[in-house]
Amino acid sequence: MKYIQVLLINLMVVISASGQRILNFDDAMQIARENSPDIQQARLSLQRSQELLNAQEAGLKSQFSLSVEPIYYARSRSYLQFLGSFNDSEEKRSGGTFSVVQPVLWTDGTLSLRNNFEWRDTRSEFGGDSRNKIFSNNLILAFDQPLFTYNRLRLALENVKTDLDYAYLNYVIQELQLEQRVAQLFYRVYQNKLARQVTNEDLANTEQSYEIIKNKVNAGLAAQEELYQAELNLITSRSAVQNSEVTLQNSLDQLKQIIGMDIYEDISVVAGIEQTKVQIEMDRIIKLGLANRLELRQRQLDIRNSKASLIQAEATNEFKGNLSLSYGFIGNDEQFNQVLDKPDENQTVSISFDIPIYDWGEQASREKAARASVRNSEINLEQEKINIVINLRQTYRSLQNQVLQIDLARQNVKIAQQTYDINLERYENGDLTSMDLNLFQNQLSEKKNSLIDAQINYKLLLLDLKVQTLWDFENDQPVDTELLKKRVEE
Repeated sequence: MKYIQVLLINLMVVISASGQRILNFDDAMQIARENSPDIQQARLSLQRSQELLNAQEAGLKSQFSLSVEPIYYARSRSYLQFLGSFNDSEEKRSGGTFSVVQPVLWTDGTLSLRNNFEWRDTRSEFGGDSRNKIFSNNLILAFDQPLFTYNRLRLALENVKTDLDYAYLNYVIQELQLEQRVAQLFYRVYQNKLARQVTNEDLANTEQSYEIIKNKVNAGLAAQEELYQAELNLITSRSAVQNSEVTLQNSLDQLKQIIGMDIYEDISVVAGIEQTKVQIEMDRIIKLGLANRLELRQRQLDIRNSKASLIQAEATNEFKGNLSLSYGFIGNDEQFNQVLDKPDENQTVSISFDIPIYDWGEQASREKAARASVRNSEINLEQEKINIVINLRQTYRSLQNQVLQIDLARQNVKIAQQTYDINLERYENGDLTSMDLNLFQNQLSEKKNSLIDAQINYKLLLLDLKVQTLWDFENDQPVDTELLKKRVEE
């Protein structure tokens, strides 16, 4: 009779769930990845860093440009002091400049090719009313090279690459942390769902015992107060069912909020918490954590950024120079087709130096500050390693303890079930009061809930270990962080 009532209750739950959206953990995570604000921000930051790197790399390629001056006209009157008279002049011109600029990443220099073509029509009263029309073409190949300083092009590229690496690591960490938060809420919902089933079973047991005592009272085989106690137990059991339903619905709302679902959508969750024991060794998880932990790579990137800042600080008020070389041809003629017939050569060589005299200690102070930042980043890396080892050791101990708790909880459920069945038979024979039976029934419900809690805690500890080591111990395989990156690119 009892098992039939439990079956009917579960059947009613299934019928009431028709039209519900049933979610497993993977479904919940997929929704969270698409709708979580934290993931969206991390994804946008990663996309921004990628585009900045694309722009930086594009800036290292040859840059083609064309500037055009279709028409220029000027008329002026100026006083020529050495002649003691005024001069009226008029100028018309039209032309353009085509240039190719190629940064040289290896040396931080710049190689450029420029060609300027112009047509000029000038008139001046100086020396008589003279007028000159001419075509001009000027072609120059130039190279500029900084001397005695650091490679700014390479450092800028390295900084952008570091920013991209940092954004990628931050995205992966955010997704793993999101998985942890969703798992905690998801399994809490599932835990509340199973707790509701336990209260439903408890209600079925209470209704069965109530029917037994009711029949005995009607037959004059039991006192009336036994029926009153059975009614009180029944009301208490129904209240527990209602409380468990409220708790379940509240946790469902919290789950829908964190994964970004419509809170009015009717959902339910399914999960498998029956877990075989996973063999894990402490030395292995510590080795995996120190090898794979993304926070360590972030601290290493912090050190790289600090060293880049040190290079810039050391260049404050630095002694530096610049080498400029150019070679070109210029041609002028009144006829367009004869501009390049007799070109003249133009050559330039120049070396310049910037020599600081006294900077009042600015460079030394900036360098000391940058070195302090480097050392601070190195200390953060060492502390991060220690924290990782401590957390992994704590998680390992908790996991081993949870295995024992599951075994104990299973044994307790088995004993509590046997105890309840024996005392139910005593109750049916009139050797036990309904109050005493209710105690054994509550004990059974408590042990069932304890087993559920232990199994879910074990599941969450395995997930925590997965996040801390980037290794899936349930399937004994590494977490594919490249797959997370592909989700952004898609």
